[in-house]
Order: sequence, then structure tokens, then C-alpha cells
Amino acid sequence: MKIRLAALGMASAFALLATPLGANAQVSVNINVPGLVMVAPPPPRYEPPPPPRGGYVWVPGRWAWDGRAYAWRRGGWQPARSGYAYAPGRWVEDRGGWRWTEGDWRRHEARRRDREWDDDHRRHDRDDRRRGHGHGHDRDHGRDFCPPGQAKKGNC
Repeated sequence: MKIRLAALGMASAFALLATPLGANAQVSVNINVPGLVMVAPPPPRYEPPPPPRGGYVWVPGRWAWDGRAYAWRRGGWQPARSGYAYAPGRWVEDRGGWRWTEGDWRRHEARRRDREWDDDHRRHDRDDRRRGHGHGHDRDHGRDFCPPGQAKKGNC
């Protein structure tokens, strides 16, 4: 009888110990997407641009991912392209991680159109504020065009 009670007590103790271990089981799936970094980049460093250099454009420094950590890459000069403006690269949030988009050259006309759109947009915002229509970012504003990333946020 004593042996049965001891065995029953030990079985109960093992059952109690085994239960929490089974409940804490976790499954982790890590899908490696090429070019996607799961660690946010540090804030950009301030790098004072050197004096202008004829025929060249200054490309600012950036944080580069080496597979384990971020390392700072200093800025440098790139030969200018006639009729184009350089748009620096940047880190962009993508699918829960971060992806680097390289800098590229854009035609001056496209840059001028973007600037005109920005000026026009600011003018409309200013007019809306004068009329008491809030800060100009309501859902009715700009139905014809939705800036990148704003549709997902429900702003368009």
C-alpha cells in the first residue's frame, strides 16, 4: 500500500512538472528574404559636405549592412550627368524589415514637376486652413493622386 501511494505521488509530481514544459513549446519560422534586413538602421550621421567641385555631385555617406551589423560608409564624389539631378539612396521599411534603395539620377524636368506639385499642394493646404477645413490632409483632398505609401495608411 505504501509503495502504491509513493508511486502515485511520484507520478503526480512528474505530471505536474511535465505539463508546463509542454505548454511553453514554440515554433519559430524565419524566412530569409534577400536584401531585407530585420534590424532598423541607426540614424544617419551628419557628414558636412565638402566645398563644391566642378563636374561632380556629392553623394552623402550611409549605413551599410554587412550581414551581421551596420557599418558607416563615407560619402564621395560622383561625376555629374547633364540634365539630371542625383537623388540619394535611402533605407525603406519593407515587409517588417528594412531594404536599401540605391540612389539614382532623375531628369531635371521630373524634379521640377515634383517641386511644382509640392508648391501647389502647400498652397491648397494654406487655403484650406484659411477656410477652416483643418490641416489639409483630409480624405477628400487629392483624390486624383495619392502620394506613395499613403493609400495603405487610409489617407487617400
